[in-house]
Amino acid sequence: MGFNASAYLVDARLAEGAGDRVAIRHGDEILTYAQLCRLGAEVAAALRALDVRREERVLFVMSDGVELLGGILGAFRAGAVAVPVSTMYNGDELGEILADSGARTLVVTAEFAAAVAGAVPAAPELAQVVVVGAADVPVPPGVRRYGWDEFLAGGAGASGEIAPTTEDSPALWLYTSGTTGTPKAAMHRHANIRHVVETYGRQVLEITPDDVCFSVAKMFFAYGIGNSVFFPLAVGASAVLEPRRPSPAVVAEVMARHSPTLFFSGPTFFAALLAADLPADTFAPVRSCVSAGEALPPALYRRFVGRFEVDILDGIGSTECLHIFISNRTGDVRPGTSGLPVPGYDVELRNESGVIAEDEVPGALYVRGASIALGYWCRTEATRSVFQGEWLRTGDTYVRTKEGYYACLGRDNDLLKAGGIWVSPSEVEDRLLQHPTVAEVVVVGVPDADGLDKPVACVVPAAGQTVDAEELIAFCRDGMASFKRPRAVLVVDALPKTATGKMQRYRVRELVTERHPDLGVAPPGVDAGGSGVPAGAGLVS
Repeated sequence: MGFNASAYLVDARLAEGAGDRVAIRHGDEILTYAQLCRLGAEVAAALRALDVRREERVLFVMSDGVELLGGILGAFRAGAVAVPVSTMYNGDELGEILADSGARTLVVTAEFAAAVAGAVPAAPELAQVVVVGAADVPVPPGVRRYGWDEFLAGGAGASGEIAPTTEDSPALWLYTSGTTGTPKAAMHRHANIRHVVETYGRQVLEITPDDVCFSVAKMFFAYGIGNSVFFPLAVGASAVLEPRRPSPAVVAEVMARHSPTLFFSGPTFFAALLAADLPADTFAPVRSCVSAGEALPPALYRRFVGRFEVDILDGIGSTECLHIFISNRTGDVRPGTSGLPVPGYDVELRNESGVIAEDEVPGALYVRGASIALGYWCRTEATRSVFQGEWLRTGDTYVRTKEGYYACLGRDNDLLKAGGIWVSPSEVEDRLLQHPTVAEVVVVGVPDADGLDKPVACVVPAAGQTVDAEELIAFCRDGMASFKRPRAVLVVDALPKTATGKMQRYRVRELVTERHPDLGVAPPGVDAGGSGVPAGAGLVS
């Protein structure tokens, strides 16, 4: 059956006579659905002019803005695969993803030019780089570089045709570390986008054309692209796109200027909002807040709702599912739980033998639904482990109450989340072991004052060396994406191990929380480097 996500999201609004409705608010810039449709068609034509073919990947390293949205819609329209990736990666990390994707076309906004310049040499298949804004991105011989306007001009005069895609055609790759710790692309088809709209968007958010969506989570996250693109566009609502790094001041500014009715974030940033000196009526225009990415502590929920008088719908989603599949509902919020399964998804909790767990008995969380990814690109072992027939093994341990509500108990592996973003402890440990003062290290998640896990490194010094905590944190920040860095370092004489030498991470966590409750973890949502900028938003990844 013929189906294209761009036509579903935008062209259908024109067919309904809603072409003059506001689709996008971007600072002082306003785009109607007719203008957005035209932009998507121009990008699609420009991609074809560069010989981008159906199912070929187009990689985007871009801040949230009109160009990124037009690029994603244009890729859909051209039958290519849109691959928006995190703007928090350094050049080496980005280079690995660029090479893994096999993308021949890369689009970048100027502020990320340095990271892209470091990544380009690792991608021998790259043929062209499109730069939005004024920035110099050096490219190897044989790679063409275009400015955004030059890129669009290349497709001028071409027809606005839509590629003959089907529901099962590949549309979107989203890189995630959420199940095995190494970035891998979850491959989504065009129909998956419609499914998350018709399930969570319509039946939980109950989104209408009168809504205005504002998401702290960016579009390179599954959570963010659903909030800012799929849900509003599919019903003729509007979205606020904010390219700046989120902060309470930015949120307050957006609230005053655009009056969003739906606000999407995560626990770490909700804590940052509470810690800021914002007026109590800041969220007056909002009818519902949404939280995802990590479990929302009940105390944090009650403090936020009590101060700002707007409810928060907490839920759980994943990059592999494309968005939220268990959620609290308006008028039925159970603090401390993720709520009930979203209509259209089946959920099971299984014990170690694969038997369905009884109520109030912990089990591994499995989910089934039409929006689940096809698998991971070139990751056979990980695909077979996570995608099991119609079911997805999420890697989370949950318990179901007698009333049927699902509560998160943590992960069934060592992965943790920092500000709602997956962090592999082993990756941080490998970086720290490169420092000459470190002999052994374990990185664990330790709750802060709001009950949100933050990565803390427990370090055994090398012989004759003295460990400088701030130096180690800076060493991590310089060598990997900043969000992966430990928020604090604890120096110990020895690390707890089993008789066979296996590290006992649970005992490390106990050591930190019981003996060092005053450990210097950064204040909620604030960068440990002292910038005062939130360390991250709550994001489905």
